[in-house]
Amino acid sequence: MQLADWGERRPRWAGIRSDVVDVHGTRVHLLRADARTTASNAPTQLLIHPMAAGATMWLDAIGPLTAYGPVVAPDLPGSVIGDSASPHRSAPRAEISARFLRALTSILGLDRVVVHGWSFGGLVSMLFADLAPERVERLVLVNSSLPFPLSTRQRLGWQTLGRIAVLLGTPLARGLLRIGGAKVMELKQRNLAEPQDRWDLSGGDRSRLSPELLSLLSDQLGRLRSQPQWIGAGITALASVFSHMFIDQHRALEAIRRLPAPTLLVWGDQDPLIDRTVIDHVLGLRPDWHLHVIETVGHLPPMEVPDAYAAVVGDWLTTMSGR
Repeated sequence: MQLADWGERRPRWAGIRSDVVDVHGTRVHLLRADARTTASNAPTQLLIHPMAAGATMWLDAIGPLTAYGPVVAPDLPGSVIGDSASPHRSAPRAEISARFLRALTSILGLDRVVVHGWSFGGLVSMLFADLAPERVERLVLVNSSLPFPLSTRQRLGWQTLGRIAVLLGTPLARGLLRIGGAKVMELKQRNLAEPQDRWDLSGGDRSRLSPELLSLLSDQLGRLRSQPQWIGAGITALASVFSHMFIDQHRALEAIRRLPAPTLLVWGDQDPLIDRTVIDHVLGLRPDWHLHVIETVGHLPPMEVPDAYAAVVGDWLTTMSGR
């Protein structure tokens, strides 16, 4: 969905607009909003959405974040509920998405960005920051898919049996979605209207999510019911997540060790997907990184508590700029 002003859907979204750009022949949709800050040199807040999602997941947080600079939130190519084209089947993989962000920021002329990476978007953002460190002024990783601490035995298991499972399971899952994807989307769409969704793995308090955003997500899932083949991109992204978190960790670990940008980890303590051990593992590698725990919040801080999320980031940006 694209709107000249998203205030048509909700007053809080006024001033957010859709834009379309060409990135090396691929049509890319993104959301944009002008800065509310009076600082003339404020960097752009670049928002990267979770896996199998789209830029609209950030809608409630975009307005508050304009206090710290202009905002750009792209639909990654191959995003399941986004409006960007996908040039090829591998486009949703994390490392390819990172290269896409390098190309997108070059085309948009964004030479100073604060990157907010959420879940899978955190992995993508970290790899992008490693590819283009000269452009990334600050990095915010929100409940991000980061390398899991593994014992020697666990590492061996993931590199053998885990690798085989991902190689065989990915095409199998795509095939199953071609058959039952429409039914899955129908079930998910129906459950969005329920106070509690038994298939929801995000944790936290779902009642905090705005009705307007839930309604928009329902509309987007309804579109997928008629085009379930799009969900296959989510399977590709999921395989990429498992690879970087468990199987081939070296690429992500190298990026963590050498990233020069000051980095903030934001984590909801009721997240059932990203365990605290992952956060502690990363902080052990980079004790100079900062952590802010948002209590009673799950995997969706920018949706569940968008104003609190923006305030956390704003306080950190202010503190870092004063150093």
